[in-house]
Amino acid sequence: MTDIFSNKILCGKCSVEMQPINLHKNGFVLRAVKCSNCSNRIFHPKDEQEYNHFIDLKKKQYNVKMRFVGNSYAVSIPKEIVNFMKEQEKLMDDMVRLCFEDFGRISLRFGSAPDLSLVNSKFNKDHN
Repeated sequence: MTDIFSNKILCGKCSVEMQPINLHKNGFVLRAVKCSNCSNRIFHPKDEQEYNHFIDLKKKQYNVKMRFVGNSYAVSIPKEIVNFMKEQEKLMDDMVRLCFEDFGRISLRFGSAPDLSLVNSKFNKDHN
């Protein structure tokens, strides 16, 4: 099956051929095409769908139980989140990095994902 982005795409506003670009947002690389004349952008439908799924998951809050296991505590990660991480191939193995970020805040980093705060600050700097 041929990808729609492998064809020439004309801007709907000014009929100029659009050029392929990659945008980085929240750790995602979104394929897009951009008009050099009017700066109109079109995102790849699959990338946009995956990104919107991520945003929907990010908005949800889960109440999970903390359990004592051996000399440690365990918290279950909802299957919906783990399945999403596997789909994005960011769950390399079962190891995660745990970080005590702030009072009352712990973060988990799956696989070798970059520090998202650095990615986000670079994206905001490059696109403002």
